[in-house]
Amino acid sequence: MDLGLFEKSNSMMDNSSMFEEILSLQNVSARSSRCVYCKGSKMLCGKERCSVIARFYSSSRLRNRFDTLELDGACPPSVFVGRIGYPSVSIGPMIPPIHGDTSLMDTPEKWVGLPIDDIIDFRSNLVRGMHRVDVGDVDSPDKLVTRTRELTLAKDPPDVVAEFQRKPAGRLTVDDDVQPFGPSAPLSRFDVSNYRFDDRLEKAFYDTDLKAREAVVSLYKSGTLISQIQRAFSVGAFGVGKRRRFVPTRWSITAVDSNLGLHMLETTKSLPFINEYRVYETQSLDNRWAILMLPTSWRYELIEAWYPNTAWNPYGDKIAIMSDWEFYDGRTNYASIGGCYYAARFAVNELLQKEGRQAGVSIMRESHPGYILPVGVWNVRENVRAALRTSPMKFATLKEALTHISTLMDIPMSRWIKNSAVLKDALYQRRVDDMWG
Repeated sequence: MDLGLFEKSNSMMDNSSMFEEILSLQNVSARSSRCVYCKGSKMLCGKERCSVIARFYSSSRLRNRFDTLELDGACPPSVFVGRIGYPSVSIGPMIPPIHGDTSLMDTPEKWVGLPIDDIIDFRSNLVRGMHRVDVGDVDSPDKLVTRTRELTLAKDPPDVVAEFQRKPAGRLTVDDDVQPFGPSAPLSRFDVSNYRFDDRLEKAFYDTDLKAREAVVSLYKSGTLISQIQRAFSVGAFGVGKRRRFVPTRWSITAVDSNLGLHMLETTKSLPFINEYRVYETQSLDNRWAILMLPTSWRYELIEAWYPNTAWNPYGDKIAIMSDWEFYDGRTNYASIGGCYYAARFAVNELLQKEGRQAGVSIMRESHPGYILPVGVWNVRENVRAALRTSPMKFATLKEALTHISTLMDIPMSRWIKNSAVLKDALYQRRVDDMWG
């Protein structure tokens, strides 16, 4: 059924009772949420569509598949390492009740341009199996541990049969750092068949003298997908001997982005400057991106503007803007924006390395109400990459570049400058009022 028709339909049940069922299914607290007053019809949150109903649309058609203690399907391959209880964490595969080529379900490099419904749909299919281990037990003979690691080294989706201690349950899990996934349950056992290792990942795994960062860089240079590297990193497949550890998935994603970015910066900072001001742009999932490159030494910032009723500003009545930055000497503390900062920094250095150039970079992101739920840090990395694959607009002056950006974004340029470190530095000894009237 079309989602729009589903939201408007009264033929199945009255809207009020339908929404009560949805709240119950997703463990949403009716007493503490304005959702109970809206019931998916008044859109009191201000979003263009109800994220609760969007999630239910997918899970309602799939939940009967998970009403079982045993599940078999082709793993994308996909694994998840949790962080709750660290250093004791839950690890395990994420398995869809589908056979064949399921690789798209965990290859975010291929998701740019997909509607959010598609992402919700195939991610809702992934059932997370859980097995608790200590982060240092990467060499454990436990079959659940070894098979979880083997999944991350697989070249193509292997067939998996899993037995759970209870029927998988839970709502679609969403986070700004990791990709969504569906219900979960503790594992009793699981078997893997019909697979072969990716030669590049296998070589790095068996090289116990190779440092983790060197493995990550080498794999990236060999053309291995970032998502593959991140998965293998999370299960302790890289590093020197006994120093290998399980790394929570959300940490492994940022670790790989950060280390690749830092590795590139070692040479980026010595390259000649670009010769002009450039503006790259793209739009996706109701997010607008403007990437400004300046002919200066390395400096970088990410500015995110969240409109009211978006994923991270659900109840605000004003646009919320946050930013993080670094200049030539880098930064010493973790960016408050989180993993998105490092994902975007990696992406811009990727282009600068390709061109053999150095630049200052200011990335501006507007997140509008159509962005109904967070889908993971890949959304930043891959959209910045997509923008940088386009031909930029080129300008002789900063004023011309900023004037062009002001036609792309709804927020006035003066407010972007107010929340920027890189632009303020570029405009030093100039009056903003003189430029913008």
